[in-house]
Amino acid sequence: MNGSKPKSELKSRLSLFLRSTGGQQKIIIGCFIVIPVLLLFTFTYLPFGEMVGFSFFKMKYVGSREFVGLQNYKDLFTRGDIFQSLKLSLYYMAGSVVQLVLALFLATMLSFKTKFGNAFKGIMFFPYLINGIAIGFIFKFFFTHGFVFDTVLSWLGIPIEKMPYWLRTQGLNNVCLVGTSVWRYLGQNMVLFIGAIMSVDPALYEAAEIDGANRFQQFRNIILPSIKTIITLNLILSITGSLSAFEPPYVITKGANGTGTFFIIMDKVAHTDQKVGLASAMAVFLLAIILIVTLLQNIFFKYVFRNANTDGNKNGGII
Repeated sequence: MNGSKPKSELKSRLSLFLRSTGGQQKIIIGCFIVIPVLLLFTFTYLPFGEMVGFSFFKMKYVGSREFVGLQNYKDLFTRGDIFQSLKLSLYYMAGSVVQLVLALFLATMLSFKTKFGNAFKGIMFFPYLINGIAIGFIFKFFFTHGFVFDTVLSWLGIPIEKMPYWLRTQGLNNVCLVGTSVWRYLGQNMVLFIGAIMSVDPALYEAAEIDGANRFQQFRNIILPSIKTIITLNLILSITGSLSAFEPPYVITKGANGTGTFFIIMDKVAHTDQKVGLASAMAVFLLAIILIVTLLQNIFFKYVFRNANTDGNKNGGII
């Protein structure tokens, strides 16, 4: 009897807790925390851990495995196609910097009163809404010799016979592919910058104009420090995206003529060559590069914006 009494009290307290508003709120909060974490662990961290394990084996999708230690990681630097794809990432990194500079310039212009500004924003943002595969097919025909781009240039008086093969010429084809990525993501970065610039207190601009600051001085001393967080975020996303470029070069050239990015080579190694261990090592190595680049970017921006949180210059002026 004495043992059943505490149990009945525990049940009644539990019942009251479940029926109370506070108890139900705690249960809902717990579910919203536990379920996403469980899904994240099951579909992200657990497969990633398995992939790290695969990178130490010589294996296919089906069949026996052979432990090779760090041999797959050594092959990353001895295979010419893999090392070349890493060098190719520099094209896309340079394109991402150009893309951000153009986006920031256009966003600054459109944040102030500009004729047809809203229409221009919509036109620039529209490419981001198009599927990446569709963009690949569009530019595949655009750059094909004798098609759209060559036709436009012929209207300017350049004979088609003297035009290069945009997708075959080494170096030039990668510039064309990078331009495709810049065209697609420029509007997205521009809209993000516009949102950040529009959140700046208008009183700062009024105070700057009273002090005699011109537009460039307002940009340097008001806009840049105020949107430093979104600049850092956009640059991190652009650089990491440039390291993992896949859709345009895969659809347009299939990685031919020196256009194979790291992801395209990884896809070939994993699915064509059936070297799952080497492909897993490539994925782990790419993650390490992205983490290092992100860390360096954070250090760089902390140095650049080290005085951004101070209220004006030490002399109290805007200019």
